[in-house]
Amino acid sequence: MTQPHGEPIAESPDELREQVEQTRHALGRTVEALAGKADVKVRAQERAVEVKEQAALKAGELKSKAAEAASRVQDKLPDPVKDTAVRAAEQARAKAARAGRLIQDKAPEPVRARTAQGAQMARENRGLLLTAAGAGVVLWLLCRRKG
Repeated sequence: MTQPHGEPIAESPDELREQVEQTRHALGRTVEALAGKADVKVRAQERAVEVKEQAALKAGELKSKAAEAASRVQDKLPDPVKDTAVRAAEQARAKAARAGRLIQDKAPEPVRARTAQGAQMARENRGLLLTAAGAGVVLWLLCRRKG
């Protein structure tokens, strides 16, 4: 014979205790799942991580486009302008490192992990970043000269 929800009827107190324990565990898992869905702070943090990942992807696309443009511009520059661009890129890198440390001290753990990944990518692509910064400086100088 079975109960209305399909479980067999316990024939001994031990079987009944076992069924009660299984029901408690199932109920506990259900409550945890519902609590997770209702936890606004955790969901907001998860969403923040998703948005940061999307922003990182877009930044990667923009970075590659900027690197291509910077490479084309840099080939046409005289050496003094190139030196100025390299110094500006180094200063920008130092300021970014300071800002990164400040953000890391105040950011939640999931954001810190993603930030660390982004910093690692920047270190691995340092030449590309310097080229992009140089191109930015050159474009700024060219616009300033025309205006």
